[in-house]
Amino acid sequence: MSNTIRLVEVGPRDGLQNEARPLSVEQRLELIQKLADSGLTEIEAGSFVSPNWVPQMANTDQVLAGLNLKDANHYPVLVPNQKGLDAAIQAGAKDIAVFGAASESFSQKNINCSIEESLNRFHPVAAQAKEAGIRVRGYVSCLVACPYEGPIQPAQVVPVVRALFEMGCHEVSLGDTIGRGTPKSIKAVLDILLTEFPVERLALHCHDTYGMALANIMAGLERGIRVFDSSVGGAGGCPYAPGASGNVATEDVVYLLEQEGFNTGVNLSTLVDTGRWLFDLLDKVPASRVNLAYSAG
Repeated sequence: MSNTIRLVEVGPRDGLQNEARPLSVEQRLELIQKLADSGLTEIEAGSFVSPNWVPQMANTDQVLAGLNLKDANHYPVLVPNQKGLDAAIQAGAKDIAVFGAASESFSQKNINCSIEESLNRFHPVAAQAKEAGIRVRGYVSCLVACPYEGPIQPAQVVPVVRALFEMGCHEVSLGDTIGRGTPKSIKAVLDILLTEFPVERLALHCHDTYGMALANIMAGLERGIRVFDSSVGGAGGCPYAPGASGNVATEDVVYLLEQEGFNTGVNLSTLVDTGRWLFDLLDKVPASRVNLAYSAG
């Protein structure tokens, strides 16, 4: 089993969209550049959702225009529908992400349609993206628990993952959206998924709301997962638990993995500096324990 880890940095999209203070296009571009300078090669650049709903992601087209989309890095953008894809293509995107949920309640409350309807919407989006030479990544929310209906059974997750692969996603990221997962529940759902899908095409997106993210990442490692999503500084609180942490901090993940003998290709010191810079802009203290420890040391 490989000891090389690929980290998908979600701070500039999933992180910032849940922060109260919007950053300018220039600041978002500087953040992405700093993250790339730390060694991260896959960095979410933004989202083509309506700025009326997510003002923090306004002008994502300008962010893409400021990036070198021909370099070796990947800068995926989230697209919610056909209109979002059209905008992403016009902006020159090379990577997009689409999303589904394993919870009917979450799907209805989040995007006002059923799981099946949401996936049906993405079929033509994924098909057109592939025709345009754009990579498509899939996300599944509520991997083990939903804020509205409680525990989610592994059998609820399988058909959503299957549908995302069938529509052409090169990889599916499994999201513990409210951070209620534990190693036991993470292993349980992975054990079911891995009977059908190759481990190389699955990623984990752990939230730290209950302080379980690093333990759940270790559970994923034990099952062969080698791709993890994380957010610099821990940017992006949990929208379903006011005041709670959300995305697991990239600094904490890098520290854990490197200490466990894995190779992330990330310079932790540079990453810590980037986290401090970002949270100064946000006028907050980083959620990252490693970042705070570096500051104290």
